[in-house]
Amino acid sequence: MMRLALCPQPFARAGLDAALDAAQELGVAGIELVVGLVDVDLLLEKGTDSLARALERRKLAISAVSVHQEGQLLLGPHHADSDAIHQGTPAEKIAFASERIRKAVDLAARLGVPHVVGFVGCEDQTRLFPWPDPQGWEKMLPAFRERMLPLLDHCARRKVRFGQEPHPKQIVYNTETALESVALLDGHPAWGFNLDPANLLLAGVDPVDFAQALEGRVLHVHAKDGELPPHNRRSGLLAHGAWDRKDRGFRFRVPGWGDVPWKRLITELVLTKFDGFLAIENEDPVFEPMDGFRKAIATLAPLLPQGERRERWW
Repeated sequence: MMRLALCPQPFARAGLDAALDAAQELGVAGIELVVGLVDVDLLLEKGTDSLARALERRKLAISAVSVHQEGQLLLGPHHADSDAIHQGTPAEKIAFASERIRKAVDLAARLGVPHVVGFVGCEDQTRLFPWPDPQGWEKMLPAFRERMLPLLDHCARRKVRFGQEPHPKQIVYNTETALESVALLDGHPAWGFNLDPANLLLAGVDPVDFAQALEGRVLHVHAKDGELPPHNRRSGLLAHGAWDRKDRGFRFRVPGWGDVPWKRLITELVLTKFDGFLAIENEDPVFEPMDGFRKAIATLAPLLPQGERRERWW
């Protein structure tokens, strides 16, 4: 049965307890455990009992362990733009990302969480356009396969699946590249996706089609909306500048305030037998975090199916 969880980014500076308290106050069933909110090495060395107790006190589950920032460095970019994540040579950045993903998988296994979600990056997203090199995108794929397959084998040994979040800055950014990645990785059973419908709208993709096409490989959902303001077409979808600029042609919104067809999407998730978490993500430029989360819950909670589906009765 689908349940709501919280993506805790707005509470990153306040720490894990603040994020857990917010999830409890909002009445959601779980929280996405961002590796930046905990000391992964300490948890793996000393054990996870204290974390388990903190969750149990608040009656919260972990929807997934997430490793977005660190995972980005697996494929890149490896220039100065990613130095804020980890400084070093490209080889050092790749090694860092690989280690962090492995440890996130180990932590998920220790906690009994079946999914790790995150980014794996992209060497150069501009290569999606077939100029100046008509094979530029395809030339990045061998490195993706070479670096990802050992990590997926590690996932399989730990009985954990990895869900890459499609995004315009990732090697997988739409339905087509998601399907191609499954084939490229030999249909590896540990490979899947964190469906973020707003990111897919940003790439010009219908998230409902993605859910249908990737049936069985949608492991986790980010409940985030996206708005295409009709009066802001001058900047297009991929506008530069501040995330909250008033004339941006695309805005991330909380569910119910954008253009994601939530009824259609939830219907397709049910029909494709998805029964995991919808983790609410608030990157809205208008609403204060808790206010935005409450508005999202008010939209989504009535739409989630209750009880078991029945055989036809008519």
